Amino acid sequence: MKVSNEKTCMQFSIRRPKLPSSETHPEENMYKKLDVSTWLNHLNESGQVEEEYKLRKAIFFGGIDVSIRGEVWPFLLRYYSHESTSEEREALRAQKRREYSEIQQKRLSMTPEEQREFWRHVQFTVDKDVVRTDRSNQFFRGEDNPNVESMRRILLNYAVYNPTIGYSQGMSDLVAPILAEVLDESDTFWCFVGLMQNTIFVSSPRDEDMEKQLLYLRELLRLTHLRFYQHLVSLGEDGLQMLFCHRWILLCFKREFPDAEALRMWEACWAHYQTDYFHLFICVAIVVIYGDDVIEQQLATDQMLLHFGNLAMHMNGELVLRKARSLLYQFRLLPRIPCSLHDLCKLCGTGMWDSGYIPAVECTGHHPESESCPYGGTVEASSPKSAIEGKKGPKTREVFNFRK
Repeated sequence: MKVSNEKTCMQFSIRRPKLPSSETHPEENMYKKLDVSTWLNHLNESGQVEEEYKLRKAIFFGGIDVSIRGEVWPFLLRYYSHESTSEEREALRAQKRREYSEIQQKRLSMTPEEQREFWRHVQFTVDKDVVRTDRSNQFFRGEDNPNVESMRRILLNYAVYNPTIGYSQGMSDLVAPILAEVLDESDTFWCFVGLMQNTIFVSSPRDEDMEKQLLYLRELLRLTHLRFYQHLVSLGEDGLQMLFCHRWILLCFKREFPDAEALRMWEACWAHYQTDYFHLFICVAIVVIYGDDVIEQQLATDQMLLHFGNLAMHMNGELVLRKARSLLYQFRLLPRIPCSLHDLCKLCGTGMWDSGYIPAVECTGHHPESESCPYGGTVEASSPKSAIEGKKGPKTREVFNFRK
């Protein structure tokens, strides 16, 4: 993006249409999209999923064919367990239909006062959101579309099922694609429950989870793109809030890429391959590929927000995914990690370093409530080098050291 001297006109340009081979994961292009025959090969005679880790790895690299998303997504979203048989899943579906019906009946049986409160805090917003969610999708197009009403019921019922979370704007954007693929209202509801329970990249702007993710993202940028990180620091607190990426995290890149590419990113994140935080590597990949203008033009916070906003629907999603996979691979090779990113290595399933090698932890020295590092990290000063990308920037003092 170029800013004129009068700063009245802006132009943005999209650079780097390709990644050099040195910036791609070594296993890139080794996995095809998961199709019907490959999926069936992962099911035994009882319908149980075998070699789950290999399946998730295949999805991480290749994605899922549209024709079987409705069958595979419930596994990724923890509605079905991989160990369940076909008969057990049918029994589960029947049980969950009854539970869903009970939740809906609870909502419909509210007292007049409860209904008024519910309308004020939940239903008013849901009713506004569902009629403008994914209306370009044939599945939700047209007046009095029953699928829109199904989406509405799912969201209202979820607010009753989980009153602590309730409803916040953006949830309709998450439910709609699931409903369009799974097709069944009850199944979609329970897939959405799994999404909210097990997917870390769902949060709200006021959520402490969002603050934690922004902390991780800043630390990843410090490791992978030091010059960009230093530009954020130069902008002060406003820059470090990284407003340009809030929407990426809140809506899971749905407003940044066409649906086909955004859903590929969802599947890669849902695969939980080597990290539960792959969405943050996608954020970093966007910055690495499309953020050079921000540094070169020394864009202010509002200009940076405009720059990335203008790039929405103009970025190459497959390029971003390939870069994100490469960044994860490079992160996994680090002999040392800062303690601030220790939790990125935890995993609800198979861990990042299950081969037996575990990197050393170095303390960043920022533990106000503890004199010692809770992760057992040691403090070591180092030169300011971007550990993964090798980018150079102004001299600063770092408190951790990474060696290739």
